[in-house]
Amino acid sequence: MSLSTSELVIFSPQRKYPMHYKIALIINYLGHCISVGALVVAFVLFLCLRSIRCLRNIIHWNLITTFILRNVMWFLLQLIDHNVHESNEPWCRLITTIYNYFVVTNFFWMFVEGCYLHTAIVMTYSTDKLKKWVFLFIGWCIPCPIIVAWAIGKLYNENEQCWFGKEPGKYIDYIYQGPVILVLLINFVFLFNIVRILMTKLRASTTSETIQYRKAVKATLVLLPLLGITYMLFFVNPGEDDISQIVFIYFNSFLQSFQGFFVSVFYCFLNGEVRSAARKRWHRWQDNHALRVRVARAMSLPTSPTRISFHSIKQTTAV
Repeated sequence: MSLSTSELVIFSPQRKYPMHYKIALIINYLGHCISVGALVVAFVLFLCLRSIRCLRNIIHWNLITTFILRNVMWFLLQLIDHNVHESNEPWCRLITTIYNYFVVTNFFWMFVEGCYLHTAIVMTYSTDKLKKWVFLFIGWCIPCPIIVAWAIGKLYNENEQCWFGKEPGKYIDYIYQGPVILVLLINFVFLFNIVRILMTKLRASTTSETIQYRKAVKATLVLLPLLGITYMLFFVNPGEDDISQIVFIYFNSFLQSFQGFFVSVFYCFLNGEVRSAARKRWHRWQDNHALRVRVARAMSLPTSPTRISFHSIKQTTAV
């Protein structure tokens, strides 16, 4: 099962497990809707809170952006009629191409996250010396020639069904799936090294062994969705028996559709920097709002020698 078809296979007519595929369809729509909502809120927070724009959070911001674009294109693909899919319309092929581009950028930004963490934790390299443009190039530019090569291959070898899916014996999709698998494997190595270093540091601390392992497990679970390691589970053959197939359908649908939500929660809503900056922004807004109310009340009073002017209020608040 390929990376792309694993997300959309449930929407094709299925003779086997029709009830389970319908439930999986609902899970997919629900998960993508919740993910998009959470991702948009996270995107706006990173956009508005300028005080937290360090390189690490900029990388988080770009990863969240790719999740939004990928999920939006996923919804557009669901709107394509079966007849249009079979007629292989040019605009339909374009949507599939754009979708696959955002899929690849999504994985490459997960790779960027892994590079940053590995550089900072394992190599102990100063993150201040890292260049933002290098990460932007890796995340947004490198996927371009990969998808262009894939589109050319599809045009001349599998120019049918809106370029979605693949024929037996043809491996055009591996033009973009190969690099995706490669960055996932590299991220797996990054994860292993990061957890190893974290465990070493935890053992050197004075905390109890139970707390040390708890922290290590927590760090590992938090890193899994960030580095895209959960996608490696989809390369495993679920088996031919009914129970394995059904479990795989639900497991696949839940993880793929809700991953954007988990990334938003772990790397924005539970981010200490984001919460602190949002709290300060909220308190500042409350203070400004209270000042405007005081000014409005003062300006609404009838003219008198004792009337408080706007200038005096500004002076008072300045003191």
